[in-house]
Amino acid sequence: MTMNQRKNVIELEQGWDFMQKGITKLKNILEGLPEPSFCSEDYIMLYTTIYNMCTQKPPHDYSQQLYDKYRESFEEYITSMVLPALREKHDEFMLMELVKRWSNHKLMVRWLSRFFYYLDRYFIARRTLPALREVGLTCFRELVYFEIRGKVKDAVISLIDQEREGEQIDRSLLKNVLDIFVEIGMGQMDYYETDFEAAMLIDSAAYYSRKASNWILEDSCPDYMLKAEECLKREKGRVAHYLHSSSETKLLEKVQNELLSVYATQLLEKEHSGCHALLRDDKVEDLSRMYRLFSKIPRGLEPVANIFKQHVTSEGTVLVKQAEDAASNKKAEKKDAVGLQEQIFVRKVIELHDKFMAYVNDCFQNHTLFHKALKEAFEVFCNKGVSGSSSAELLATFCDNILKKGGSEKLSDEAIEETLEKVVKLLAYISDKDLFAEFYRKKLARRLLFDKSANDEHERSILTKLKQQCGGQFTSKMEGMVTDLTLARENQTSFEEYLSSNQTQNPGIDLTVTVLTTGFWPSYKSFDLNLPEEMVKCVEVFKEFYQTKTKHRKLTWIYSLGTCNINGKFEPKTIELIVTTYQAAALLLFNSADRLSYQEIMTQLNLSDDDVVRLLHSLSCAKYKILNKEPSSKTITSNDVFEFNSKFTDKMRRIKIPLPPVDEKKKVIEDVDKDRRYAIDASLVRIMKSRKVLPYTQLVSECADQLGRMFKPDFKVIKKRIEDLITRDYLERDKSNPNVFKYLA
Repeated sequence: MTMNQRKNVIELEQGWDFMQKGITKLKNILEGLPEPSFCSEDYIMLYTTIYNMCTQKPPHDYSQQLYDKYRESFEEYITSMVLPALREKHDEFMLMELVKRWSNHKLMVRWLSRFFYYLDRYFIARRTLPALREVGLTCFRELVYFEIRGKVKDAVISLIDQEREGEQIDRSLLKNVLDIFVEIGMGQMDYYETDFEAAMLIDSAAYYSRKASNWILEDSCPDYMLKAEECLKREKGRVAHYLHSSSETKLLEKVQNELLSVYATQLLEKEHSGCHALLRDDKVEDLSRMYRLFSKIPRGLEPVANIFKQHVTSEGTVLVKQAEDAASNKKAEKKDAVGLQEQIFVRKVIELHDKFMAYVNDCFQNHTLFHKALKEAFEVFCNKGVSGSSSAELLATFCDNILKKGGSEKLSDEAIEETLEKVVKLLAYISDKDLFAEFYRKKLARRLLFDKSANDEHERSILTKLKQQCGGQFTSKMEGMVTDLTLARENQTSFEEYLSSNQTQNPGIDLTVTVLTTGFWPSYKSFDLNLPEEMVKCVEVFKEFYQTKTKHRKLTWIYSLGTCNINGKFEPKTIELIVTTYQAAALLLFNSADRLSYQEIMTQLNLSDDDVVRLLHSLSCAKYKILNKEPSSKTITSNDVFEFNSKFTDKMRRIKIPLPPVDEKKKVIEDVDKDRRYAIDASLVRIMKSRKVLPYTQLVSECADQLGRMFKPDFKVIKKRIEDLITRDYLERDKSNPNVFKYLA
């Protein structure tokens, strides 16, 4: 066009005729008819025509008319070409046609909106009308999409179900069709969700519901789970290949619901292959799969954890029963074997814990529910005890066996460390931790004082572990005991130096003294044993030495823990006897008398009946008969008379004459009960001091909570302690409500 033509007004008709040619050319290209493609000249001419027709002075500004004609071009093309082509095709072919038509339509929108670009910039912008691209897409939506969306949805769902049945389908075709549902929303997902997704989800649920109802009858639990996992994997793949990513969660939830939630109970409780059976047969892989699947459904893991808890409890209870049976069989035979049985029991409980801990970590991915189940199960049977011994005592004895010289466990240092670690873990399940502490302390004392401890490192190591598990208060006394022994060794060295520099003092007998701090050690009875002359001298010398070190400490001698080496001059040969201080004192009486009656021995030693009976029994009725007794019998009575057995001999040059230890179990339990009463008192006063006024039930439960880390207090005892505190004027009952207590400052 030349410049002077620019003055000529382009009439609507004439201009539109020119535009129509361009639009027809575009349609031919889309229909695949032989037509040369657009060159830049064609494009500029069409664009300029529109530009001119929109910038003419009124009444020749044809913007509105062109905007309408733009829309009519699409409507005309869709009605004459697109819809007829779609209506004659069905199923997959219809889908292919739709994909082709949609792609063409987008192309047409792109070209036409370029030609009519000037409208978008000025006319549409000023009047806030829908933009050209939107108008083009809306035409397709209203004329094509609304008519065939139902058929398309059915065709797609039918293909998905064919694929689920193992047939090959054209996945990229489905992807393209489903993209139309998304794109037609122009930024909103409403059409995809309402016109396709909702129906697809209902169909998927129905499909898997049919499958599951057959599988649950035919398959074992592991087989069923394999199928379920495979299905879920495939559905995930489906989303990745052709569904919109927003469908993934919804689809998987539907499938999980039909395959797992609906049949959860039936599946877990299948008679020969359910959760119980998998645990029983150590089917680690199947259990891991069970965890993976059930962790995906709401509250799906709870029943699994529950079955796990039942299983662990019953396995543990079986161990308790076996130990009970073994112990009662052995009791008939021999006492020592009972101890061994109990050791085996603890070993087995540790193995059981290792096994199920591995399940929790590996199969159940460390999930808190399973940690809790394991803990609750172990708490059930770990607090049962075996044949009259509480678990607290069994664990303490087990440790003793590992830590003492020549214990029944022959283990490497690493194995000992590892075993101690495991024992401390078990202690976490024991409700009477204070009882364990007391038994442990008693046994630790024996190991330390009788030089029975195999290794100082291990002794300290377990104390560190116990401290981490139960707190510093738990181990402070035991740590004190171990330290005492180190100090005692240094003390002994300086005593020996003192003797060598004061030769006149030397009693001529080797004396080793272990000085202990009263508060750390178990309480021992100290009798005023009448020591023989030779020993009295030793004791005096040590007292003098100790005075040089400290003036303010009082020494209390505990002869019941001492040992002596004495020479027995028998006719056949002299034998060194290793005996306790009590036994030594009794034997030395026979240096100045050949025959002594029970009463005489008792008077001269100044001991109680019980002690004298044990002592004389060990010397005259047991393995080594150092004394002869009249009348000869297996029991000691107060009418017996004793004399030195000069004919005694033994193939060994040194023999140890055991004095059976007193059974301390009763005393330990009494001590712990006493400590508990103090602990309850202290806790009640602490609570009331801070709260001032509290109802009975709340006071009891707070007290139980506070003490629960060390022991489970008996409510009856708490009630008694409250009454006691009232009589001691720490608390009083409220005048108006006897169930409420007040603190008296």
